[in-house]
Amino acid sequence: MLILPAIDLQDGRCVRLTQGRRDTAKVYDGDPVNIAKSYEAAGVQMLHIVDLDGAFSAPNSRNRETLRQIVRTIKIPVQFGGGLRSVDQVKEVIDFGVARIVLGTSAVESPKTLQKLLGIFGGEKIAVGIDAKGGTVVTHGWENEAAVSAVSFALHLASIGVERIIYTDVSRDGMLKGVNIEATCEIARASGLKVTASGGISSLEDIRRVSHSDCGIDSMILGKALYEGYFTIKEALAAANQ
Repeated sequence: MLILPAIDLQDGRCVRLTQGRRDTAKVYDGDPVNIAKSYEAAGVQMLHIVDLDGAFSAPNSRNRETLRQIVRTIKIPVQFGGGLRSVDQVKEVIDFGVARIVLGTSAVESPKTLQKLLGIFGGEKIAVGIDAKGGTVVTHGWENEAAVSAVSFALHLASIGVERIIYTDVSRDGMLKGVNIEATCEIARASGLKVTASGGISSLEDIRRVSHSDCGIDSMILGKALYEGYFTIKEALAAANQ
């Protein structure tokens, strides 16, 4: 079970949101590059980085420069998403070293772009984030509701060659009330794809439950619980492999 610590960037700073609402941003001390280095030193094998400004359709050059610095500084691979709306934008971040990109809004609203990216880079580098509220896909930083269910969208993604889904129950994200394993497993079983669980993981027991779910979830993203000190990254890694 792979653990991916999240570094969410807003104006070049490390922040966390509650239920994806931009007005709930909490800024955490520490330089994002140093935070990335500390995760690598602790034994993490991959990082998950999000450009929150980009996700809200407000691209921020400080976030992109911070991403560049992180990729140049650490040796472990980086997964990145937030505001990637075109082939050129995806190509740019892959060219400077991002190992895997995550498409959210653009995958829903521009299926032709998604298929083109899959054709150029393959399913290994192009993952799709399914962000859902009440079983329905939401877009644009979780502010807009799409007219498609999460399960239906997952089935569609499987049919066009997507290999990995990052599934987030928006109602759980940042709430520290536990991950929605049932909904995440439903996505994994229905689609047959590799699934990364995200949103709400708040305890070592949550990590163990995800690790033992046996439904196709092979990784999880940790965010607020790490920053709030609910457990250390070393404790999380140990729990994931018990």
